[in-house]
Amino acid sequence: MTKADIVLNISDDLGIDRADVQATVEKFMKEIKSSLEKGENVYLRGFGSFIIKTRAEKTGRNISKNIAIKI
Repeated sequence: MTKADIVLNISDDLGIDRADVQATVEKFMKEIKSSLEKGENVYLRGFGSFIIKTRAEKTGRNISKNIAIKI
C-alpha cells in the first residue's frame, strides 16, 4: 500500500476531499519525521512505534569504484 492508496481509502471511506486528506497525511508524516530528527521516539498505541537505534559503524564496499566506505 502506498501513501496515495491510504489517501484514496480515507477519502472514499469518510467522504472527505482528497486534497484535505493528502495534506493531513503529509502533516502527520512530517511530524513523525520531525520528532525522529530531534532524537525523540514516537509511540502510537495500537499501531506501532518509531524508535531510533544507534548501531556500531561497519565497513562496506562500493563495488563500482572498489573502495571501502563506512556505513
